[in-house]
Amino acid sequence: MRNSPFWWILIGVMVLLDIYVFQVVKLLSHSVGAKPRLFIYILYWVISVAAIIILIILPYLHFEHQSKFIKTTIFAIIAGIFFAKLVASVFFFVDDLRRGIQWVAGKLFFARTEGEIQQGEGISRSVFLSWTGVAFGGGLFSSLIFGFGNKYRYQVRRQQLSYPNLPPAFKGLKIVQIADIHSGSFTDKKAVAKGIEKILKEKPDLVLFVGDLVNNVADEMQEYMDVFNKIKAPMGVFSTLGNHDYGDYVNWDSPEEKRINLERLKQIHADLGWRLLMNEHIVLERENEKIALLGVENWSAKARFPKYGDLKKAYTGSEQISFKILMSHDPSHWDAEVRTLYPDIDLMLSGHTHGMQFGVEIPGFKWSPVQYVYKEWAGLYEAGNQKLYINRGYGFIGYPGRVGILPEITVLELV
Repeated sequence: MRNSPFWWILIGVMVLLDIYVFQVVKLLSHSVGAKPRLFIYILYWVISVAAIIILIILPYLHFEHQSKFIKTTIFAIIAGIFFAKLVASVFFFVDDLRRGIQWVAGKLFFARTEGEIQQGEGISRSVFLSWTGVAFGGGLFSSLIFGFGNKYRYQVRRQQLSYPNLPPAFKGLKIVQIADIHSGSFTDKKAVAKGIEKILKEKPDLVLFVGDLVNNVADEMQEYMDVFNKIKAPMGVFSTLGNHDYGDYVNWDSPEEKRINLERLKQIHADLGWRLLMNEHIVLERENEKIALLGVENWSAKARFPKYGDLKKAYTGSEQISFKILMSHDPSHWDAEVRTLYPDIDLMLSGHTHGMQFGVEIPGFKWSPVQYVYKEWAGLYEAGNQKLYINRGYGFIGYPGRVGILPEITVLELV
């Protein structure tokens, strides 16, 4: 990544953005005294240059496992500064567009005396739009910093799901759904354990984990085995794989090394007491009645994510069972294959999006930038007799925090 053209293009964009934003800094600080103004200029460039230098050298710095929080936090702060400037620049650009249109209009439609032309060339920036841009950019940066404290604020979300074809013996079945643990991002074991206590307090009949146990490598789970092995349920704990579980985002020395890592991860599921479903189904029985639980490997309709899943293989043999639950990590699978080819799959459980760890959720309204990529991205969706529930994620990756979209433990009750 650090040697790719994209990396250096990003650095170049940051430099240009710094220069552009500085023009507004000069405008807004024009009315202050010379010494305070000089201090503002120096502070702006010290922060901007330091951010770029740190971003360049950060990939070369090797942090111990316990100090990875420092590296992640530094990167998140730099990213926050960048996006804050980017958001502010939208308002600055609108202002510059206004100035440009006004200047062109003056050239084309007003008298062309030399004095008038000179007067038209003096169109100033809008102080209102400049301050508005600063306010929005500063608000974004502040919210990202505040969000650092939300990454372990586990929220229990409860949802009743009604099905006319649910076998009577399974009425009231309580399922806890979790997703996207991303153990490689954790830095606070006690906080993670408190989330597990919330799961156990629910006393679920069944626990279903729908993928992304790690960020990249199986060893990330080593420190947390004695936390997650406490998850138990009378009808079992079942799991499947997500896109991060395959080690696709690591430069392995050989294909064999990658294969061994995946086998190690599968063994970790077993060591936790979780039954990993790899393109297969099992039959759950209660009072001589049955439902089918299907689990597929990662399958995405998005080109940049892998299609390891084989739903046909998982489905085969479950045709005669009247009620089916599918565990599939990526919610794009629902529209692309599940709804179109398998209309008798009653409930699909997914994760993957994390709700982008950023958004707004209030009663009757939810928004996140991820919705422009994923049509279904958090919570419950229904189409005909089929339902999809997307968990917002237990863990986090990239940005070490959450703004508006908190980590989730889902409690589903079938009625």
